[in-house]
Amino acid sequence: MADVHVRICEQEIIKYDLEIKALIQDISECTGPQSELTELNCNVKDRFSRLRQRIQDLEQMGREQDKESDKLALLKEVEAHRKQMLSNQTAWRKANLASNLAIDKLEKEELLNDGDTTARQRKLTKESLAQTSSDITESLMSISRMMSQQVKQSEETISTLATSSRTVLETNEEFKTMTGTIQLGRKLITKYNRRELTDKLLIFLALALFLATVLYILKKRLFPFL
Repeated sequence: MADVHVRICEQEIIKYDLEIKALIQDISECTGPQSELTELNCNVKDRFSRLRQRIQDLEQMGREQDKESDKLALLKEVEAHRKQMLSNQTAWRKANLASNLAIDKLEKEELLNDGDTTARQRKLTKESLAQTSSDITESLMSISRMMSQQVKQSEETISTLATSSRTVLETNEEFKTMTGTIQLGRKLITKYNRRELTDKLLIFLALALFLATVLYILKKRLFPFL
């Protein structure tokens, strides 16, 4: 029965030793993040605790052996396991050192890359601001040109309206003159109403004068260059 317990204890010691070696290998290859390294170290500590306990159990079972030869053999095996455990602890420390160095190197590279990226972003931002400023200046100049053209067009429109206003006033004055002429004709017709021939002549003259005045006005309006 004791031999069965010894074999089970030895098997568990070997199992924990192999698990520790595998975890140490994972640690040596770990390049981050730091949380992953911390988790691996927690697992190693757990396996070391279990391994240490099983080695102590094996030592206790060795001391309880009836045969001196079995006792010495088990105690010698316990010593070998303890040396192996110490070797694993040394390898564990070295693996942690290598992993921490790798993580620090990667973090420094990331900081340098971030610095380069920040510098490039600042350069791009300055170029973008310069381009935006240039675009705004160009837009303001374009608006200024458009406003200048609008002012010029407004001035031309005002000038045209002033000319039209003068023309209307001149036409009004001419129509007033024509009205006076017609009224004069009416007076003449009234004055000589009793004389039929004279009346007809006066009417003809008044009409001729009216038509001449109308033609004169139309000529000035329609054919000012003649």
